[in-house]
Amino acid sequence: MSEFLMPAETDPQERIYMAFPSGGYTLGDTAEEAEAARGTWAAVAKAVARFTPVTMLVDPQAESDARRHLGQDVSYELRELDDAWMRDIGPTFVRDASGGLCAIDWNFNGWGAQSWASWGKDSKIAAQVAQLENATRVRSSITNEGGGIHVDGEGTMLATRSVQLDPGRNPGATESQIEAEFARQLGVSKVIWLERGLTRDNKEFGTRGHVDIVACFAAPGVVLYHDQQDPTHPDHAVSAEVRGILEQAVDAKGRRLRLVPVPAPTTLEDEEGWVDYSYINHLVTNGGVIACSFNDPNDAQAARILARAYPGRDVVPVDATELYARGGGIHCITQQVPKR
Repeated sequence: MSEFLMPAETDPQERIYMAFPSGGYTLGDTAEEAEAARGTWAAVAKAVARFTPVTMLVDPQAESDARRHLGQDVSYELRELDDAWMRDIGPTFVRDASGGLCAIDWNFNGWGAQSWASWGKDSKIAAQVAQLENATRVRSSITNEGGGIHVDGEGTMLATRSVQLDPGRNPGATESQIEAEFARQLGVSKVIWLERGLTRDNKEFGTRGHVDIVACFAAPGVVLYHDQQDPTHPDHAVSAEVRGILEQAVDAKGRRLRLVPVPAPTTLEDEEGWVDYSYINHLVTNGGVIACSFNDPNDAQAARILARAYPGRDVVPVDATELYARGGGIHCITQQVPKR
């Protein structure tokens, strides 16, 4: 019997947490790059705030910049930060058997103790957000990030072996050990394992393969997946592999999955190489879907697919190009709190 249950992202939400960029590679090397980052985080926050209150964690040194970009659109909490990827540094909120709110602390360690990452401050954020929400903090026995999991709220999870079995996170761990912890802390009885994430996300400055850029549940039994249709892009093979696994999978209730391909943007490369631009990395929040856009010909088609996948919700595209240049998307910088 599981102690906790993680609600689906489509369930009603109390608020969304974000963290404002304040330094390092996220701000970039120039004043122009820094303003581009701040402006993009602010655009996402303003889009979310149309549907759900936003609490922005802000490093004290960045408070004036945050208030300049966001004004009264969000509430502020001053906390020391290394970076701004709230999905990963923040807790995952769950409910206990009596319905009480709990917060899973995944022991964040810089995406597997990557050489370029700093996490001394960020490793404390899960506990601090739990306290802000007056939620019971629960330490996990494994290292994970919020971007490494996606659940349907009925016992099924999507995850990648490249993240959960990463020796930088969980050295020596087995699938069964990881599954046991997900069962205990998230109420998951079935993990659908994908091998890896997208190509760029597995490179030096990636997460080693977060699932929330590859596939997600739109509803129990319904999975959206990243469909790279251009055979010259290495993610073409990743998409085929993901589709093959999902076609053979069943969920915790024994159902075959209905698969919805979401075409990748037509943009294939930037100055750093193959891009991992993906429409899968969106946020569902109350009456809205905050969707990635890229000034790409496929933006409109992706928005239509998301509108059909989440009926009754407004799809709000936000240009996520600057986010992806820094290693993630809209889902990566947001973290939901279930409605009490």
